[in-house]
Amino acid sequence: MLVAAFGCFAAMPAMAQQKLLDDPVIYEQTHFRKECSTATFEQDFVNRIDINNDGLVDAVVNEGAIVCDGDRGPGCTEEGCPYNFYLQVAEGGYFMIATAQMYGYDFVKRFGNMVFELKMHARYCDRTDAAPCLMTVRVRGTTFLTISKK
Repeated sequence: MLVAAFGCFAAMPAMAQQKLLDDPVIYEQTHFRKECSTATFEQDFVNRIDINNDGLVDAVVNEGAIVCDGDRGPGCTEEGCPYNFYLQVAEGGYFMIATAQMYGYDFVKRFGNMVFELKMHARYCDRTDAAPCLMTVRVRGTTFLTISKK
């Protein structure tokens, strides 16, 4: 996962230790329907993209796009909202590789590869000012690699 010193990504167990999910969206929706009396999921709840450039469509779940009992983004704080990153495997199914607390992201092409431009709290760039940290990361295999942060 992304280097633990940044504190923005939580490492998930290796794929061999996780049960594969048929669909991470159904998994996440089921979880929040149990946690909330009324749960609704906005359009940007999931983004299905190939995050590790392997040709398989993966999923990024934005917990800020959940309305739980009238409260939008119940896990959101001043440091952003939880995002969960799921990889699809060729054998079928998905597993979570990371979760991060952030404001949002763009998924853009850089030098022929797709990368994330993460918008995060300034502390993830070792700063105390108000401007968001902009961290560029690439997912290679099941690992987040930091390209830059400012």
